[in-house]
Amino acid sequence: MFVPKFSGVVATGGTITYDGDYKIHTFLSSANFIVTAGGDVEYLVVAGGGGGYSNAGGGAGGFRTNGDYDHAVTPQTYSIAIGAGGASNTNGSNSVFDTITSLGGGKGTGAGGSGGGGGRSAAGGAGTVGQGHDGGTGNSNSGAGGGGAGESGHDATSGVGGIGGDGTAWHGTTYAGGGGGADNTMPGSSGGAGGGGDASDNATTASGTANTGGGGGGGWYVVNGVGGSGIIILRYKYK
Repeated sequence: MFVPKFSGVVATGGTITYDGDYKIHTFLSSANFIVTAGGDVEYLVVAGGGGGYSNAGGGAGGFRTNGDYDHAVTPQTYSIAIGAGGASNTNGSNSVFDTITSLGGGKGTGAGGSGGGGGRSAAGGAGTVGQGHDGGTGNSNSGAGGGGAGESGHDATSGVGGIGGDGTAWHGTTYAGGGGGADNTMPGSSGGAGGGGDASDNATTASGTANTGGGGGGGWYVVNGVGGSGIIILRYKYK
């Protein structure tokens, strides 16, 4: 990544922090990004993760970044939409900044930003190219892990649910991990790095971590995990 010169951007909105010469706007809920002087920004747009379904882990919310300081903003008010995590058997909601839309994660077995893991003997849902990966394939008694931004969800094997796919790191923090898959007799498998929820241990199921876009864990005779909400971060060189 090249080191940009002063971007020229002057803006307000979200929670503002600083990292050396960089100004960072973090949005944990829907709001406005108000630009009074234009320039170029780097963005991270993560959608809400999908909820688990039966014993299958939910897919992570779509993960999009330009990885550079080349997205132009102009003086205007930009609506920021932060996607909610999906409830049990429900896809996550989209996150939107300007022309950039990240798709909500797929529920267990469903398609989305990243696909949900497959249920028993079922294929996982498809991820979206450039946003995430597919869910793993289920076994006759076990659910697979949901896909993550960094890799596909892991397949279930006999007696073992699939691990959720790992997310992707952005400026030192990992986002958009898939939810873990559950088995009918053994403790459930873990969610992927980046907020993926762990699957059922026959008593409890973990939800995706808020504002990571992590998928919810799969349940086994317990409530499925809810997907984690999304996040949008904008940063630029301000001096």
